[in-house]
Amino acid sequence: MEKKELRAKIYSKIDELPTLPAVIPKLLSLTESDRSNASDVTDVIFRDPALTSKILKVANSAYYGFSQEISNLERAVALLGFNMVKSLALSIGVIHSLPSGKKSLNFSQEGLWIHSLAVATVMQEFGERFGKGDDKGHLFIIGLLHDIGKIVLDQFFSELFQQVLEETHNRGKAELYMAERRVIGFDHGEVGAMLLTRWRFPDMISNPIEFHHQTEIPEGTDANDVAILRIANVLPQELGLGDEGNPVSPEIDEEDLKILKMKEKELEDMRAYLHGARDGIYSLFSAMS
Repeated sequence: MEKKELRAKIYSKIDELPTLPAVIPKLLSLTESDRSNASDVTDVIFRDPALTSKILKVANSAYYGFSQEISNLERAVALLGFNMVKSLALSIGVIHSLPSGKKSLNFSQEGLWIHSLAVATVMQEFGERFGKGDDKGHLFIIGLLHDIGKIVLDQFFSELFQQVLEETHNRGKAELYMAERRVIGFDHGEVGAMLLTRWRFPDMISNPIEFHHQTEIPEGTDANDVAILRIANVLPQELGLGDEGNPVSPEIDEEDLKILKMKEKELEDMRAYLHGARDGIYSLFSAMS
């Protein structure tokens, strides 16, 4: 099958997915507006009681560790920041719009989401430590959704994805994304970006996801965000935190460390941070599920 034809088939399958909750497009429009504020975000989220409940459950989880119960959305916004609450709402909306239940052997959606939450946690901390604190919400979304293309492949191209998984597990050398390109023609980053583009997520989120396994980072894509994602993607695998379906343990690329001007001591600090956040990540997974 030619790549153009395969791309069209992937999009046709994406169109079979359930429509996103009505609040998600409204939140995305706020993401693109420089004039949106906390009141705008809470007004939109309030319209979805189930989503509001989930956000409060997350805010009260051990992941954040607040000493007092957070009983309303305004308090959650005050403590977490409106960008972070907006990012949590978008993330929860996407997670609950995707089909659940695996179709392929050697692949676990639960393991994938725990891995992805760990990546999101590391990326959020990167934002705090490397001067992108105002953007930590969008870094969290990038980390959480970076592997959603695997769910599309598992659900709609299960025979091909099973072939990919068998190749990586039997050979034990080829990374998953390389096998995806050989067998399917696209890697999961590209497929995930197709989904996010269809759902009208901004380029600042979809581009790093699309290119996180590419050698070249095209102009217009934030190289720092891609480098953060690549490093954050490796650390949970080093700790055995979650399971993203890849039996090969990748190594951190020195080029990504150079892009971020990151020293070895800072990298070790991030490893220690993630190790300390392990229990909180499992608590966050439970709250978001």
